[in-house]
Amino acid sequence: MENNLLSVLTREGVLIKVSVSFWRGCKKLKAEDLGLKSEDVSNRLISLGHKRLLPKEATQALALIEGRAHSLIESSTFPFLNGLAHFLPNAKLADVTGKLQELQLEFWLAKEAFLKQYGSLRSDASTEWYRMAAKLVDDPDRYVSSIEAAFPLPNQMERYYAFSIQLFQISVPERLGLDLVTVADQQQVMAARELAAREASVQIRQGVHAFVSECVASLREQTAKLCREMLASINGCETGVHQKTLNRLVRFIDQFKQMNFANDSAMENQLEQVRRDLLSRTAEEYRDSSHARRKLREGLEQLGNRAAELARADTSELVGRFGELGRRKFHLAA
Repeated sequence: MENNLLSVLTREGVLIKVSVSFWRGCKKLKAEDLGLKSEDVSNRLISLGHKRLLPKEATQALALIEGRAHSLIESSTFPFLNGLAHFLPNAKLADVTGKLQELQLEFWLAKEAFLKQYGSLRSDASTEWYRMAAKLVDDPDRYVSSIEAAFPLPNQMERYYAFSIQLFQISVPERLGLDLVTVADQQQVMAARELAAREASVQIRQGVHAFVSECVASLREQTAKLCREMLASINGCETGVHQKTLNRLVRFIDQFKQMNFANDSAMENQLEQVRRDLLSRTAEEYRDSSHARRKLREGLEQLGNRAAELARADTSELVGRFGELGRRKFHLAA
């Protein structure tokens, strides 16, 4: 069954990896930076972290873009094989890659803006560090010289910046290529590489079943969590029901349908029933009717309980149907 699941999973989405890096204006903190003697600070018990060469706000724009990129990936994908990459369903591919490209453009613009003011930021930081050093050490000039030396030269800054978007297709290695120097090495290296390829293939195929099952459980757990949060919001809201709360459920249902690559019809049907029964009224209509509000609470409680129950349930049958459905689609297409 793992073979079917792997081929279906390959057609249902791609693996995506986003890497963002930039010069963060930090340097490892030393005991001397705090006016202490290094021999008095135990490395076993104390970790000093980093000192900021520049104020936090100097790189805040870049950090914000990085955070938005990672947040987009976290909310739109499933971690694959312990976070080695993230699985992006086809239904979300255009939307996610489009938003990432927008963030990528923002990143390069923010980088250029930072580099343009790098000289003045560096000068201002030296002045601020001197005032700080005067309170910490006996020789502030020497201390600030070491701080200034930690700043990269302007012509060295490019290598610190990257915003890469990589898409992969899930596959298993059949055999690994060989580039050998001697015949004596050939048999030994070939055997080792073929063994590694077989072990990797088995690991990936076996992991696919667990991965699909975890994705299904994750979406169900998110449903239960949303219901709990909505109920808390409704119970704590002076007006009773806020339209933003209802809109949040609408967006979640749409998001669920896009992320539901495994065809979890049990959970999707529950959500569609809630859309019909509970989201046909506005917040104002709920506020005007105590009966309707009671029905809303009951409906959310039932959905949350059902989602939590399904999240704990055995998903082997669902995963099996997913693999079989993909195989039937493949035969029909052929």
